[in-house]
Amino acid sequence: MRVLVADDQEMVRTGFTLIIDAQADMEVVADVGDGAAAVAEARRLRPDVCLLDIRMPRLDGLQATRMLAGPDVADPLKVVIVTTFDQDEYVYGALQAGACGFLLKDAGPALLLEAVRAAASGGALVSPSVTVRLLEHVAQGRDRAPARQPAQPLSPRELDVVRLVALGRTNAEISAELFLALSTVKTHLGGVQAKLGARNRVEIAAWAWESSLVAGG
Repeated sequence: MRVLVADDQEMVRTGFTLIIDAQADMEVVADVGDGAAAVAEARRLRPDVCLLDIRMPRLDGLQATRMLAGPDVADPLKVVIVTTFDQDEYVYGALQAGACGFLLKDAGPALLLEAVRAAASGGALVSPSVTVRLLEHVAQGRDRAPARQPAQPLSPRELDVVRLVALGRTNAEISAELFLALSTVKTHLGGVQAKLGARNRVEIAAWAWESSLVAGG
């Protein structure tokens, strides 16, 4: 897996690079200190995953994400946003911009690697603590556009799966909690994604929050 790291703090870039390059199946192909360089290098190198900080000079992480993974991008890249608790107000914007995961800067090596692998495989990792903050943020933002209506109504079981996705559960956890085969969970998620026109797991979760399907939403 080829990874781009963008953060204006050299120490963060160095730390992420050391962790990623120590894996047999990963390598950092570029590390840059601002958003404009991140967009330029990502377009040139087409990495499997881009790790983007939110606050960066020239272009911030939200602008860079929109340019690399936004709804209007024909061939979007996989972007994981790196955030800290004092930047929670930006997380919803990153989601709208096309991010497929959110990672706390102090999450530790295991979650960093899990986030990269999840994004590269078409999934998403949203830190549970970020999920809760995001849930609250969305619940308070009722002036936003209403949630889109699915092309077809979701079945009761699909709604059960969506609620758990919105709470940050993995497919394996959903399987155990709902007493479903893992393949059945994946089938339900595929059906939900088609009905909602969602590009990834995070967009499914966003729809659940916007539709008040989870407590606090």
